[in-house]
Amino acid sequence: MQKKKTDKKEPEKKDLKDVEEEIIVEQGKEMSELEKKAEEYLEGWKRCQADFENYKKMQGESQKDMARYAAQSVLLEIIPVVDNFHASTAHIPEDQKDGGWVTGIMYIQKQLENVLSENGVSEIEVKVGDSFDPNFHEAISMEENKIHPVKSAEGGAEQFNRVKKIIQKGYKMGERIIRPAKVTVE
Repeated sequence: MQKKKTDKKEPEKKDLKDVEEEIIVEQGKEMSELEKKAEEYLEGWKRCQADFENYKKMQGESQKDMARYAAQSVLLEIIPVVDNFHASTAHIPEDQKDGGWVTGIMYIQKQLENVLSENGVSEIEVKVGDSFDPNFHEAISMEENKIHPVKSAEGGAEQFNRVKKIIQKGYKMGERIIRPAKVTVE
């Protein structure tokens, strides 16, 4: 008997070496894609880590600012008390300056001044005769004085503004002005 021929094609037979090469090529493609994904994830992780470090720094600065702001508001409430102590101790009669209660009052005044200085608050140095500086001084009133006219850079005459009287001391915290000195200007 004879075998009938069928029209079906038989699958090609590949040898083992060809199959191994195809597998290696496929695995190489998959590994390349996996390496790309791994690199992408690694870069994303690095960006996330850098963002988190920046966030931590920003939060630290924000907390410092909050602490400074809280301290500043309390210190601004202490400053008028110190002003009142200065005003009252300036009017102590001569015969009572060495009294025990005066010494106690002066000690309390000094304690309050120490609280201010320990928290970075310092007095703005201003003397009668200093030039008026709007960055540090607040003019309460201005008196005309025609004795000191000075020529400005543009060639016109200009009044030379000098501090005539200190009404209230000014204070700064570091380089920041928290209360300008109130002065009378001539």
